[in-house]
Amino acid sequence: MKTLYLIRHAKSDWKNPALTDSERPLNKRGLRDAPFMAKKLNELSFNPDLIVCSPAQRTKTTAELISKSTSCLYDASIYEASLNDLTHLINSLPNEKTAIAIIGHNPSITNLSNYLTNDFISNMPTCSIVKIELEIDSWNETIQGIGTKKYFIYPKAFV
Repeated sequence: MKTLYLIRHAKSDWKNPALTDSERPLNKRGLRDAPFMAKKLNELSFNPDLIVCSPAQRTKTTAELISKSTSCLYDASIYEASLNDLTHLINSLPNEKTAIAIIGHNPSITNLSNYLTNDFISNMPTCSIVKIELEIDSWNETIQGIGTKKYFIYPKAFV
């Protein structure tokens, strides 16, 4: 059994047009929501063996705010990823890791959740998390529909 957490980065700031898309930081709401969701994840025993994260500034900061104790690997293939890019990434994850979080962007992260489970999500809002359990022994066994969604949480669900 493997566990995959799909996390969309927290809300980003669009105020500075001089920044590239990958340089955009979190805005005030994002800086509030990520620690809030970290508390919710802690209540749900969130403890991945590894976080794999897009190298964009907003995903890096989200990773830092959500889990200060888990090692993080930055992978450029997550930024502007296709579904094929993300499934290739999952298939190449180290098998000794049983629980992995991927922090990325939309629409990729929503599409991946829908690909892996039979539970359709129309849009993963910023700072949302889907926990998916996979009945597999090796990450390279990951295929369409193999996962079971255990929860889908996001900041506005708690207000």
